[in-house]
Amino acid sequence: MGRRFVLASAVAAILLAGLSGAADGTKTSLGIRGTKFTINGQETFLLGISYYGGLGASRRFIRQDLDDMGRLGINWIRLWATWGAFGGETSAVDSDGGAREPYFSKLKWLVAECDRRGIVLDVTLHRDSTPTDAPRIRSIQPHRRAVETVVTALKGYRNWYLDLANERNIGDARFVSYDELKELRELARRLDPARLVTASQGGDIGREELRKYIEKVGVDFICPHRGRSSKSPGRTEGRTRQYLAWMKELPRIVPVHYQEPFRRGYSRGWEPTAEDFITDARGAKAGGAAGWCLHNGGQRDKPDSKPRRSFDMGEKRLFDQLDKEEKEALGKLSAVLAGR
Repeated sequence: MGRRFVLASAVAAILLAGLSGAADGTKTSLGIRGTKFTINGQETFLLGISYYGGLGASRRFIRQDLDDMGRLGINWIRLWATWGAFGGETSAVDSDGGAREPYFSKLKWLVAECDRRGIVLDVTLHRDSTPTDAPRIRSIQPHRRAVETVVTALKGYRNWYLDLANERNIGDARFVSYDELKELRELARRLDPARLVTASQGGDIGREELRKYIEKVGVDFICPHRGRSSKSPGRTEGRTRQYLAWMKELPRIVPVHYQEPFRRGYSRGWEPTAEDFITDARGAKAGGAAGWCLHNGGQRDKPDSKPRRSFDMGEKRLFDQLDKEEKEALGKLSAVLAGR
């Protein structure tokens, strides 16, 4: 009897350790309930910000940015594990998909730091045809290895999800077929059955595309990158409702997550204001979306693309590069989304 009890207790401890995450226990656990995300079991709208080149920022810069995020109610960031811009290469994986130092260690540190603070990470991979000396994934085999490298190393933490391939539908070097996505999704599931996985699309998702993402690939949620025109903010609520209505015809309904909307500095034809960001985020939530991001990046019409914002944080941290409109939006978004 005593021996059986000890054995049962040991088995229970192993199971609990597997569910809780890291051996020493994680603080933040991302989940899904219906069409919503949860953090530690509580339904939570993900209010995020682009942090693409974060692995190139100093730890001091990162801590300061995370402090600012905490004060503003930001609870997730989008970070790329395959990033290089303006001559700086900060990819955490190499062209073969293996760990690339010192950035891979920085990735593990950042996931742990965010876990401690209650922040979720989007860890994004992508394919690229940058010249051969750049650490870029260019085919399915290194892509598989990159998934294995990242998922295995970060398996103990439950505060992050994996975007298998940024804008995988674009017909250039970024393209990743549905068959390849399915292969990558199945690999991630074998390595870590509970890991949340998606694959982002450039532009709105069509009805048949939606079916393939959910039924064939098996994503846990969808990430359409909506249009970048002055009409986009007013259309997000309706588009979100359309996605959710289409899903009712499918075997599963999954969350809609806006990880990369429009941004400042992208087009000379339209420079979004604080009110545009607020309208878009409010429409996303009203339509039933599970998360939204204040996207940011380089200023295309300025010398050296400065401010580069999340695209390059080697010299200045993100919050020291955001402009007046972005800061105004961030100052209001948490209250607006809470209905205050």
